Amino acid sequence: MKIEQIYTGCLSHAAYFLESEGEVAIFDPLRDVDSYISKAEAEHAKIKYVFETHFHADFVSGHLELKDKTGADIVFGPTAKPSYNAIAANDGDVFYVGKCMVKVIHTPGHTMESTTYLIFDENGNQNSIITGDTLFIGDVGRPDLAQHVNSELTQDKLARLLFHSLREKIMPLDDHLIVYPNHGAGSACGKMMSKETTDTLGHQKETNYALRKDMTEDEFVSELLSGLTDPPGYFPKNVLLNINGYNHLDSILIQGKNPLTVDDFLKMTEADDVMILDTRNASAFAQGFIPGSLNVGLDGSFATWVGEMISDINQKIILVTDAGREEESIVRLSRVGYDNTIGYLKGGFDAWKNAGKNIETVERISAEKFKEIYDDKIIILDVRKNSEFESEHVVNAINIPLNKINSHFDSFPKDKSFIVYCAGGYRSMIAASILKQNGFKDFADVTGGFADIRKNDLPRTAYSAPTTLL
Repeated sequence: MKIEQIYTGCLSHAAYFLESEGEVAIFDPLRDVDSYISKAEAEHAKIKYVFETHFHADFVSGHLELKDKTGADIVFGPTAKPSYNAIAANDGDVFYVGKCMVKVIHTPGHTMESTTYLIFDENGNQNSIITGDTLFIGDVGRPDLAQHVNSELTQDKLARLLFHSLREKIMPLDDHLIVYPNHGAGSACGKMMSKETTDTLGHQKETNYALRKDMTEDEFVSELLSGLTDPPGYFPKNVLLNINGYNHLDSILIQGKNPLTVDDFLKMTEADDVMILDTRNASAFAQGFIPGSLNVGLDGSFATWVGEMISDINQKIILVTDAGREEESIVRLSRVGYDNTIGYLKGGFDAWKNAGKNIETVERISAEKFKEIYDDKIIILDVRKNSEFESEHVVNAINIPLNKINSHFDSFPKDKSFIVYCAGGYRSMIAASILKQNGFKDFADVTGGFADIRKNDLPRTAYSAPTTLL
């Protein structure tokens, strides 16, 4: 038996590849499935099953792509009712992959159909559990996401179901089992996941707050629901795509890989329903960009921030990318359901600049320079999450998290200069591009963000502050 975790850092996502005797099962695949198919071919094996632990919210799964390309059967847990042909397995059902067995354990709580798969090796020994979003390393799945699709599924109801799933289905299992979750630290599907992406169940019983033996149901619900932040706005839309189906990635790539001359690009941008998305890094973007562009760099949590900052999942998008990264940009957009890329600027930003078209820039200053000009009158905007801000921030800074920026434009001064920073410079450049779109000119971004600010010992504190600029 071979079982391999395939981890994608930008989404904090783990898929799993199980192979035995020339047969393969894929668990929770991403939408771009060719890598799974190639891996199976390298093993001289055939993909027999695609197992889904639940209807995912944070990405569009590749189950339909794999079914159509390989003939594999899609398997969900009990209560799943997709709009396409799939197996809705019963609790306790067993599926064979070569000489291995995959046992269905229904574990509702994160969602109603949430299922854990118990893996037996060729000798019939229990080896591991693929837990989806039921059990993470250091955490469990948040129970408040399903209510955004079905209002009857309250977070309290799901939290109580999860309590019983963990204690009646997961915790009685043997300590030696390896826990293979669907996500690691950075995912919005939990609140305090470990950076580790596997562990033994026995160690999780000892260290995971949600698996404390002496915890009552009410205590579990209270601890699980405390500190939850609003989920990204694209989550419910991805759930529906995973339930109802979607267009194949091949067709999306054909549409998106449409090279545009500068003149054609300019004509397209004149339409009100088209967005320019620049996927270059913060430094390159700051040095020059096409007016009106939104910057979300590929070398970061790209898909997550696209989902946070572009409210319409059907938004028409034209791309400005580094050379050779056009297809990567389209694929990574599609992973979270943004399938309406209609072209890219051939030659990238250099083509635009060489054509003599208007450009904009973002002023950036070092943390050292920030320290030189810092005083108690300067206006400072911190675009990190509330929790990051409350932990520590620059004295007199105002906290407006990046995902809230569009609703706080009235708070920004257009007649005064201000400073913007985040943790490392990635989110603050997204903010800078949005501020530029909305007519703000007199501001500077701190290169290196709060990480460099701390190194340069600017005045810092750890208390809450208003979220409006007065």
